[in-house]
Amino acid sequence: MQDAPTLDLGLDQAAPSLRSKLGLYPRKTMLILALIGLIMLSVAIVPRALARFGAENEPLVRISFDRLREVSAMSVDDKTQILVEGLAAQQKNAEIPISGLPVEAVRGFRFGAVSPDTYGTALTCLTQAVYYEAANEPMQGRRAVAQVVLNRMRHPAYPKSVCGVVYQGSERRTGCQFSFTCDGSLLRSPTAMRWREAQAVARAALAGEVEPSVGTATHYHADYVLPKWAFNLGKIEQLGRHIFYRFTGGWGRSGAFTGRYSGSEHIPQLDFAALQLRALASVASAETQVLVPGLTVVHDVSDRHAPSDVAGRIDVTKPWRLSIPDPVAASSRYREALGEPVPPPSHSADIAAADPAPINGDSQLAGLR
Repeated sequence: MQDAPTLDLGLDQAAPSLRSKLGLYPRKTMLILALIGLIMLSVAIVPRALARFGAENEPLVRISFDRLREVSAMSVDDKTQILVEGLAAQQKNAEIPISGLPVEAVRGFRFGAVSPDTYGTALTCLTQAVYYEAANEPMQGRRAVAQVVLNRMRHPAYPKSVCGVVYQGSERRTGCQFSFTCDGSLLRSPTAMRWREAQAVARAALAGEVEPSVGTATHYHADYVLPKWAFNLGKIEQLGRHIFYRFTGGWGRSGAFTGRYSGSEHIPQLDFAALQLRALASVASAETQVLVPGLTVVHDVSDRHAPSDVAGRIDVTKPWRLSIPDPVAASSRYREALGEPVPPPSHSADIAAADPAPINGDSQLAGLR
């Protein structure tokens, strides 16, 4: 019977020591050969995979200066960005459709090893954003504002600290990213209860809590303004008076939020004199507007009165004037009803008779509505 053919590896010519090692350790030999094969395979495949991944995510890594400038200009504080305001803005905003893309989840943010001062400064900045931007919004809306701040911090287009995001652009005369940092809102002392609520929201967000309803949102604005950039973003949701948006394309995907926290927090030195001048200028501008009959004051976000408030607000557009009935004349009707002699009318009663201005309560209250 003929022997089966064998594979000649040239071991007969090899050194005896090599033959002995291979013969004694066949399992080890196979492992070495397998390892060599894996290394060769990785050398061929991994570079292609990395190149493909880099091509798909190139916009997330390479950000042009023009794009950064475009993003930094997207602010409602810059009035040149506002197309329309008031009821017309609410109607136009309602017409913008919700994005059909799913709302992607983002990871909760957690501090690493930072000093208590760093954490305290970050907490202050985030609390300010929640308070001054959304103190009177539903709780979900307040959490969404905190989520936007932290989303921006982890996005490559924004600063890598909480305070850096919140105060971005505050050095400008107009165009800051969060209006309260440059419109004079910081001159108003916060109310204790609302501040505690805002701080609780900020503390939870810094501990990893996420508002899932807004996902990867990086922008929002009130529904009574319509900025031009609203049409360039993906509309996610409206919570209270705020409408939230995400970037389109890869910038708005959860994989884009890979920025690392800098570990340093700093609140910039603000020019409070300039803030006061701007606040006074906005009040003066409001006073020069034409008042519409039925509207007592020009609406402002700082006005906390409800539209149906009956706490004595006066409609200055109605031609009414206050007239007080003469007490002697009023008492004379009472005496006449009792059959008592009525004294002659006083000087004030003569004036009231000469001027037929209405003095009944209903006519006076008509001017207060």
